[in-house]
Amino acid sequence: MGSTSSTADDINAMEIHHWYKKFMRECPSGQLSLHEFKGLLGLQGLNPEANRYIEKVFTTFDMNKDGFIDFLEFIAAINLVIRGKIDQKLKWYFKLYDADGNGSIDRKELLSIITAVQALNGHQGMTPEEFTSLLFQKIDVNGDGELTLEEFINGIQKDEDLLQLISRSFDLSNVLKTIQNGRRKSVP
Repeated sequence: MGSTSSTADDINAMEIHHWYKKFMRECPSGQLSLHEFKGLLGLQGLNPEANRYIEKVFTTFDMNKDGFIDFLEFIAAINLVIRGKIDQKLKWYFKLYDADGNGSIDRKELLSIITAVQALNGHQGMTPEEFTSLLFQKIDVNGDGELTLEEFINGIQKDEDLLQLISRSFDLSNVLKTIQNGRRKSVP
């Protein structure tokens, strides 16, 4: 084998086989749509903020932007959630926060995603406004009201409290547990 790395390098063949069987059982077409993604996780009927968050998570995992998550994208997502290094996760969080894709996060973007996360995961001990103010106060080093990827990663990695807060807020292990244990039963 060459030295070419892929998104699934850290997951062994047995795990890939396990996840492939799960993925194909839940998604026989081999392509998971947003609607199927929400159904798989039992996330229908969300408020608009939570719905936007789920859509943003879906689109960040849909790397080729074809409107579906295929198995390779699925494995890359699992690898990030299970074994991703903190800098990889922070890059993913940054991409999630950067709603307009311009390479920086402004207060409005951060406030919007934190509001959506709290709508889905529940209150995290501070309001979205407080969280946004705290984050910008601590890591917007040049005070321009926007966070670059470098500011974001360096600032979060240097502040253990912020790192724990962000990690807790965006913990996707419950998503993996749902997938691993099979489709959630919908409640009529």
